[in-house]
Amino acid sequence: MDLNIMIVGVGGQGTLLTSKILGAAFMMDGHDVKVSEVHGMAQRGGSVVTYVKCSEKVHSPVIGKGEADLILAFEQLEAARWLPFLKPGGRILISTQQIDPMPVITGAEAYPENIIDKIDVSEKNIVAVDAPELAEKAGSSKAINVVMIGAMVRFMGLSKYQFEDALTETVPEKFLKMNQTAFILGYNAIMSTGEKDFQKIILKVRSKKPHRGNS
Repeated sequence: MDLNIMIVGVGGQGTLLTSKILGAAFMMDGHDVKVSEVHGMAQRGGSVVTYVKCSEKVHSPVIGKGEADLILAFEQLEAARWLPFLKPGGRILISTQQIDPMPVITGAEAYPENIIDKIDVSEKNIVAVDAPELAEKAGSSKAINVVMIGAMVRFMGLSKYQFEDALTETVPEKFLKMNQTAFILGYNAIMSTGEKDFQKIILKVRSKKPHRGNS
């Protein structure tokens, strides 16, 4: 299996932990894995990007423009920002959360509207997940990243068992049960890989107000 994944979000959303969980899961499945981190101004809510590459033999940890099989986006604006890195036919999985960057907080700019609607990929290749709501159901708003991991596993048609094992190996014991719940909620949010099901999920998400937050 060759798989290039970009995990994009802002500081504090758990992109780095996510990359560690995915890396551990793919290694358990016998793949060569390389993980690299690109830190933005995380302390100010700036972009944080991590790359996870999985193959029989990975030669470079970096993912260039047009090379990502999947963009796992924890925030809508970050999904749009990194879209040029998605390969033709690649998939993008987006949390509905919106976090205001500094220019929006200061009033210099407005947060773009209808970002998910404007992302130009086939509808069967994009799913928006109400990860903030599912994270709250799991017990913590900080569990959005693990909700998205669960959704990713189902979205990409991967076996969930090594990812559950990777959670056990990576997450501290006192947070494990909550994160296991978050994973299952995200996994179950993706009903199947059929185009009509994807469209139903998108329509359901679009009918709700986005989750807003400040950096």
